[in-house]
Amino acid sequence: MVLDLVLIGTAITLGPIHNSAFILLLSADRGVRKGLAFILSWLGGLVLVIAAVILLTGGTPPARQSVPSTAALAAKLALGAGLVAYGEHKRRSPPRPRRSPKWMAGLDRASGWAAAGLAVLLQPWAMVGAGAATAVGADLSSVASTLALTGFCVLATSSLLAMELYATFSPVSAGSKLRGLLSWLDSHQDQAIVSLSLLLGLWLVTNSIYQLVK
Repeated sequence: MVLDLVLIGTAITLGPIHNSAFILLLSADRGVRKGLAFILSWLGGLVLVIAAVILLTGGTPPARQSVPSTAALAAKLALGAGLVAYGEHKRRSPPRPRRSPKWMAGLDRASGWAAAGLAVLLQPWAMVGAGAATAVGADLSSVASTLALTGFCVLATSSLLAMELYATFSPVSAGSKLRGLLSWLDSHQDQAIVSLSLLLGLWLVTNSIYQLVK
């Protein structure tokens, strides 16, 4: 479970789309406040999903090969297959000139509430769903499981937290460095999406199949 959560959390935090949007928010007027609203909403979504799973399981992992356990593995398998299919479709698509979505152009005028709503919209829900399916195996009587779930939420938010702290304590330096990062993300967005989708998707598929047949 721990390895799965680490891989899923890493893939989530490295996603280029929400990181690009977050940089644009930080560069806007009162950007740090808007960034904080984005982070709180993003982290809140992760916590709510994990909490919902814990409520369903009672904090006790289902027995191996039981219906809930099999259903969780089947969900991870389906989500992994979906990520592989999406990544392969993206890889095979002919390259197109990069154009920033129209909604990104209005981020400098976004309110704090809009920033919070944007965090919900940009959350990679397929990956979050894989994390939720993995959390089915958590045993809250174990400190290790509790730390793993907490670490997953923090890891999946770590890129945003790092940029928020950088912009808060070194605003001048952060401005130029984050603009450079935004430019890199913009030119490598498709490659990043393909790599993250294929790598995580293949891991989820192979690991789920192994767990189902062993």
